[in-house]
Amino acid sequence: MSVTIYHNPSCGTSRNTLAMIRQSGEEPEVIEYLQTPPSRARLVELIAALGISARELLREKGTPYAELGLADPKWSDDELIDLMLAHPILINRPIVVTAKGVRLCRPSELVLDLLDRPVDSFVKEDGEVVISGKT
Repeated sequence: MSVTIYHNPSCGTSRNTLAMIRQSGEEPEVIEYLQTPPSRARLVELIAALGISARELLREKGTPYAELGLADPKWSDDELIDLMLAHPILINRPIVVTAKGVRLCRPSELVLDLLDRPVDSFVKEDGEVVISGKT
C-alpha cells in the first residue's frame, strides 16, 4: 500500500500519526510540507479529496491566522488557498493519503481506518493509549 503523509515534525499529532503508520508496517512517503509545500493544484486536490472547504483546512493555533484576519468570512476559497501556499503553516496537519482515502488525522488515531494493517494499540507521546476498533 502506498501511504503519503503531509507532516510537520514539530507537531505531536503529526508525529503520533507517522509512528502509527510505521508501526503498521508501512514506510510512508513523508512530505514535510513546511519545507516542501504542495503545489496549488495538489492542495486543491487534497481539499477536494478531504471533502471540506479550504477554510476547514486552516490551522489557527501557532499561525498568522489572526494577524491576517482570516476569521473574516470575506475570504474566498481561492484566496485562502493562496494564503496557505504563501504561509504553509496555515495548512492543518497531518494529512494522510492512501488507496483507502484522504484524511486530516486529528486526532491521530483517525489514520487507523486508512491502513491495511493498523496497530491494535498505540501509546501516544502524551501517554494516551489508543486501542484499535478492529480485531
